[in-house]
Amino acid sequence: MNQQPTSRYDSFSLFLHWSTAVVVTIAFILGPGGFGRLMRQGVDPATRSDIVWHESLGMLVLALTVLRLAWMALRPAAPQFQLSGWMHWSAKLVRIALWVLLFALPVTAFMALGSEGHPLTLLGGVRIDRMPFIAESRVAGLADWGDVHQFLGDAIMWLAGLHAIAAIFHHVVLKDGVLMAMLPRRKSR
Repeated sequence: MNQQPTSRYDSFSLFLHWSTAVVVTIAFILGPGGFGRLMRQGVDPATRSDIVWHESLGMLVLALTVLRLAWMALRPAAPQFQLSGWMHWSAKLVRIALWVLLFALPVTAFMALGSEGHPLTLLGGVRIDRMPFIAESRVAGLADWGDVHQFLGDAIMWLAGLHAIAAIFHHVVLKDGVLMAMLPRRKSR
């Protein structure tokens, strides 16, 4: 692939970034509050569209994240910007934390469902009723995985918000092109 310096991300990287951002946000909004309580009350998750959509979008986030990671190994060179030392390290730390959360959220969802014996319900009527490999694992009882999942869901939204504020700061105050590198090109007239 082309490894020449550039001031913009490639189109596929933009698509993956913004698709992930939108899907994570919608999944967060549709995240059913009190999921465990609903299941203990005997509610079938397949009867709740918010649950089905939340879990389906969560699987889409996992797929997009794996695809993004693979694309990072193949894509053209990412733009490089001259940043002060603290900005460089804080940006790197936030990116790493977002990547960790993008993987940790689906993992904790599986842990919550499997350890509590709840089914995974997806669009199209796909349903996995039991996950014995999780339920019988030693880590299943180490935490209330539903609470961990909820905490991490809140954390990714806060961190994504901070990420967005930093990008706007770069655009409005520093005027250094960081935000423009992640936006689609404007069509010239």
